[in-house]
Amino acid sequence: MSGEFVSGLKCRLCGKVYPKEALNFCTEDFGPLEVAYNYEAVAKSFTRQAIESRPRTMWRYRELLPVDGEPTVGRHVGGTPLIRADRLAKALGLRELYVKNDAVNHPSLSFKDRVVAVALSKAVELGFETVGCASTGNLAGSVAANAAAAGLNAYVLIPDNLEQGKVLGATIYGAKVIAIQGNYDHVNRLCSQIAFRFGWGFVNVNLRPFYAEGSKSMGFEIAEDMGWRIPDQVVVPMAGGSLIGKLHKSFKELERLGLVSGPVNTKMYGAQATGCNPIANTVKTDALRVKPVRNPDTIAKSLAIGDPADGYFASQLIRDTGGWSEDVDDDAIVDSMRLLAETEGIWAETAGGVTVAVARKLIAQGKIDRDASTVLCITGNGLKTQEALIDKIARPVVIKPSLAEFEALVGAESPELVATEA
Repeated sequence: MSGEFVSGLKCRLCGKVYPKEALNFCTEDFGPLEVAYNYEAVAKSFTRQAIESRPRTMWRYRELLPVDGEPTVGRHVGGTPLIRADRLAKALGLRELYVKNDAVNHPSLSFKDRVVAVALSKAVELGFETVGCASTGNLAGSVAANAAAAGLNAYVLIPDNLEQGKVLGATIYGAKVIAIQGNYDHVNRLCSQIAFRFGWGFVNVNLRPFYAEGSKSMGFEIAEDMGWRIPDQVVVPMAGGSLIGKLHKSFKELERLGLVSGPVNTKMYGAQATGCNPIANTVKTDALRVKPVRNPDTIAKSLAIGDPADGYFASQLIRDTGGWSEDVDDDAIVDSMRLLAETEGIWAETAGGVTVAVARKLIAQGKIDRDASTVLCITGNGLKTQEALIDKIARPVVIKPSLAEFEALVGAESPELVATEA
């Protein structure tokens, strides 16, 4: 598929080029590696007409995804809806608002299916039979589900305080799920040791350069669904910080290849929870380095990465694009989960609440232009984080199977409805 389009892996610090192998850091300066493309070769087949003729999955953008040949994992991932969110826009005071809803992605109901589809397809190419990940929840379920479908052995390592919906969502697929005493950063360090000790393919360790590229498909879909134009503003939840960078990279690639009119001037806004806000804090204090959060404390567990791998690059990107970053407390997260559900019928997980709540905060601060086109990225499904809401919403009213009791209930709650019917 993209063998002729990928030129290798390139260090983001010194520029040294490496072959396409399971390596995530530069051996010269330990800088992170990312996939480099031959854009002249890509341009020959990556056209609007060609893309629109292909199946509605992330693989319609295959020239810019680093898989050689046909994908073997996650063939049906992507193609999630971009929703014109007029009711939410009215509540927030925006003119043109869209929600990119990856809460309905296949198969595990999160955007992580995109990155896993690429990483595990690459793992199969490279000959790995055992794969794994360090996860705050969504990645665990996606690796477990996609590995099961591909017949791969999977080891999923998670912090020991994850939501039960996410623990079950990984265990059901037969993966070896191991809970580690500590936070995500403890888990991630252990996974790095395991990957190199056993020679396994860990999607967000030695396969990370390929894995991260899968996020670009979300950006490609946003642009295509907006009529091949790039939004003015995008609000993105941040955990490790990779997604916000890859979305921007996807926009710049479309501009470079002439599929959208340029220049791309999208302002990128990063969203975090106050209980784990290393990137937002870096932006707000104009710091040069990301100060890790040693003990994350937030209901948004999927974003609770205290030492984000791409934190430096994410904070620089936010500044360079003229965007901003903010963080919100748990009460604001829950309120915004409810707002999104009540206005657009979308039940997002806690990370979605973070995104909406930060957008509200940035609008109030005057940092988001109310008249510009804005996209909110929703990355996971609310079914996975029910604990955050269970004590925050009303329980069902219980009545007898009696019309009289129902009429009394409706009359007490909404007298105007009874009057209308009468």
